[in-house]
Amino acid sequence: MTSETPQTTANGIDQLSTRLGYLLKHAHLRYAETSAEALAPLGLNGRELAALAVLAEDVPLSQLEAAGRLGVDRTTMVALVDTLEAKGLAERRRSPLDRRKNVVQLTEQGRTLLNDAEHVRLAAERRFLAPLPEEEAEALLRALRILTAIES
Repeated sequence: MTSETPQTTANGIDQLSTRLGYLLKHAHLRYAETSAEALAPLGLNGRELAALAVLAEDVPLSQLEAAGRLGVDRTTMVALVDTLEAKGLAERRRSPLDRRKNVVQLTEQGRTLLNDAEHVRLAAERRFLAPLPEEEAEALLRALRILTAIES
């Protein structure tokens, strides 16, 4: 038996199918794969899309502020912004409010790609959640927002 083979008890219940951590991990892996396949033709990955979404807010953010919203460290954010800049999707500029600080803003190309990618992301989410009735899919999203303390 490999480590990937679920263990079944005498009453036929898969021991792992009752474990929240196992279920969350494998749901995440399956969704990440679905999302990656959907975004690949656009030349984006999920982390880049999340960064574009955060940077699209009306108020320009510094790299540090954007990192905080994404939940990544400074080094990761610098590398992410470097990648977005290299792709022509974002640019660093001096803050008009504080000349000592740089803000990161989307370029027009970045805004256009974000719009396209959001359509692709939503379609991938719908495909992923399709096995659930609509009410259950919405309940799952609400529950996850509560558990991760993200306001809706």
